[in-house]
Amino acid sequence: MAQFFEIHPQNPQQRLIDRAAKILAEGGVAAIPTDSSYALVCHLDDKAAAQHLRRLRGVDDRHHLTLLCRDLSELATYARVDNQQYRLLKLATPGPFTFILEATKEVPRRLSHPSRRTIGLRVPEHRVTQALLQSLGQPLLGTTLIPPDQDEPLNDPHEIRELFERELQVVVDAGACPMEPTTVIDLTGGQPELVRLGRGDLQALGLKVH
Repeated sequence: MAQFFEIHPQNPQQRLIDRAAKILAEGGVAAIPTDSSYALVCHLDDKAAAQHLRRLRGVDDRHHLTLLCRDLSELATYARVDNQQYRLLKLATPGPFTFILEATKEVPRRLSHPSRRTIGLRVPEHRVTQALLQSLGQPLLGTTLIPPDQDEPLNDPHEIRELFERELQVVVDAGACPMEPTTVIDLTGGQPELVRLGRGDLQALGLKVH
């Protein structure tokens, strides 16, 4: 049965943040708000929780899951980043961008793309997400909360609770999210390649749409 935490979007209650982080650290799967939409998240190192997350989302191991990181230095622990990529990431973080990068050995092999050894990473700009990441002390593994039979992400915490009450350990209610996906950019080739256009403004990064 999912626990339901109402957390203030601007001034998150630390007591509730710590309780949610403890549930995640112990292998729970949670629905949390981000700067794009609600996401399903779990502990990076928990294999069973990651499999449960994929099942809830209805995706296989070829679907890129995303590591939600506290900051750019944490992101650079889990991805190989050269100087040019670092400059671009510095402009884009925190914010509604997801970058596909080459994974380092810090990323469990089962989480990276099976044939490419790549991983999606981002630094979210949402106080509740950031507070959870700070409390946990490491990245969260996440994916947009889109039920398998739907095309749009869920945005109402009460609806999420109703649908997933027996499947999740915690639902964090911080109100509605923007309901627009992140912009996804693949940085594993010679030039940045746009995979999906979302909330992130490409012009702010000096990039053109290919």
